[in-house]
Amino acid sequence: MQSTIREAKLKPEYAHFYPGVQAGVWMAASAIGQQLLLWHLTAPATPQGDRLMAEGHFEFRGGQKRVGSWINMRTRLADS
Repeated sequence: MQSTIREAKLKPEYAHFYPGVQAGVWMAASAIGQQLLLWHLTAPATPQGDRLMAEGHFEFRGGQKRVGSWINMRTRLADS
């Protein structure tokens, strides 16, 4: 059974890029995103890349499977 909550886990080798996010622990992706957004709003540096959570730096699991008209829909500006 697939969880409807999208989860993410920070890879340990990238922990230094994400202060305050514990590496190796599955958490709700939305919670990590909120934490990173708040950090970026108060940090002197700007985020690198198009997304708060670089896909190569995190593992992802769960979330709802896209069906019907959502299958090929772009949900991010960076999606091709």
